[in-house]
Amino acid sequence: MIRRLDGLWDATPLAFWLVLAACAYFLVMAARLTIIDVRHHLLPNRIVFPSYGVAGVLLLTAAIVHVVASGATPGMSDGGAELLGVPALRIVAGGAVLWLFYFVLRLVYPPGMGFGDVKLAGVLGMYLGYLGWGHVFAGTFAAFLLGGLWSLALLAARRGTLKSAIPFGPFMLAGAAAAMLLPA
Repeated sequence: MIRRLDGLWDATPLAFWLVLAACAYFLVMAARLTIIDVRHHLLPNRIVFPSYGVAGVLLLTAAIVHVVASGATPGMSDGGAELLGVPALRIVAGGAVLWLFYFVLRLVYPPGMGFGDVKLAGVLGMYLGYLGWGHVFAGTFAAFLLGGLWSLALLAARRGTLKSAIPFGPFMLAGAAAAMLLPA
């Protein structure tokens, strides 16, 4: 995301400010949701649902402004067509794909995943989709890696059992944040 911001500043300052606002919103949202989820094992709709609108408007507008201002051909990158390469489409598709992935996990094993995690996945998918499909995968992988390592640490310290419930939202947010720091 940092390198993407640098490139946006040079090409389209308005898109830069829109993405920067989206990142600032992400930080505030992540901090609030992490505290609430750790304390109450809950990701409140009053925070998650508006995040779809805020992230969607900011990121979609930034993507459209950048494409229009730079004169780039949608769907073309590195000289060739890219599957779902249109930035605005990738934002929406990233949110839908990640939401669907977490929804399937919830269907397969309901005690292992709360529906708040499913709803949050769509928001995170939009952020990561803005950056690219590799970031969607990396953010998802990092979330499960961090959550798994935390669970192992709890087991090793005898502070939890295999049946212990851990709030997964903070790991989803940390995984997305880590993926956002990866190069574009």
